[in-house]
Amino acid sequence: MTTGLVYDPWFLAHRAPYDHPEHPGRLEAIWHCLEEEGLAQRCLRVPAREATRDELARVHTELHIDAIGETAQTDFRQLDPDTYTCRDSATAARLAAGGLIDLTLEVAAGSLSNGFALLRPPGHHAEADRAMGFCLFNNVAVAAKAARAAGARRVLIVDWDLHHGNGTQQAFWEDPSVLYFSTHQFPFYPGTGAVEEVGGGAGRGFTVNVPWPGGMGDAEYIASFDRVLLPIARAFEPDLVLVSCGFDAAAGDPLGAMRVSPGGYARLTARLRTLAGGRVVLALEGGYDLDAIARSAAASLRVLLGEPLSPEPRDAPAEAATRILDQVLRARERES
Repeated sequence: MTTGLVYDPWFLAHRAPYDHPEHPGRLEAIWHCLEEEGLAQRCLRVPAREATRDELARVHTELHIDAIGETAQTDFRQLDPDTYTCRDSATAARLAAGGLIDLTLEVAAGSLSNGFALLRPPGHHAEADRAMGFCLFNNVAVAAKAARAAGARRVLIVDWDLHHGNGTQQAFWEDPSVLYFSTHQFPFYPGTGAVEEVGGGAGRGFTVNVPWPGGMGDAEYIASFDRVLLPIARAFEPDLVLVSCGFDAAAGDPLGAMRVSPGGYARLTARLRTLAGGRVVLALEGGYDLDAIARSAAASLRVLLGEPLSPEPRDAPAEAATRILDQVLRARERES
């Protein structure tokens, strides 16, 4: 088993000129933990390279690609109330997208068993024509499009970030070759991700949203996988699984109200490894408590490396979570 790992010091160059939750220290904390625990050394490093214009244009408009490129001409720009750039941000964003493409294609081809991309800036909020929510280019959507262009028939995208991936959902809204599944706090930024959002046109039924209230933890997230995701994914039979791997649903995160533990993330990762012949790629999104994201990333990477899990707790999910999962399943039944 060989696990690929993408990390580049360029990702640290993307920074705001003021205190911002999405800062280089997030990535530094993860990298320090992985090196200290000897995990990074057990992976095969996949170098980041800048995504080409054609690769980005499978998801983003030409105007948006140009707009991000132009940010290299000024020290700082505020693109929306949450999203910023510095002179190095456009290069970092292209490297993040390109590094994830190459890791994804190597896993899809069987050159690597699985992989983890430690990326900045994150991507799942970026829409076709605009940056938002700390995100410039939609890394996972760009990688999924590249995998499809390289011959993957069906791609599963799992988004367990605290926030709903509106940009990714938008990119594949009418695409039956990509199944998008998201768990997220709701109602919360960016306001999308209701149960009734199931896709449109030929893609109707290929978007699955699990909108949680605050306070959900390991038992609830595992139940969402066991009751909803895994049966749907097995019927879908993906060739590849891409994960928008935010750790802001972790207990203690300052931007969220969830309680997922590092062990919980490990168990979610282990369940995904049962799909697509284990061809799973994690791509970092959010997560703003430095200890939580470091420990959660390490726990997830240990699973990719084949380490066994500790015995699984048998906690029952909260009644509120069970009701929501019932609603999701009823929405699925209406589409079948």
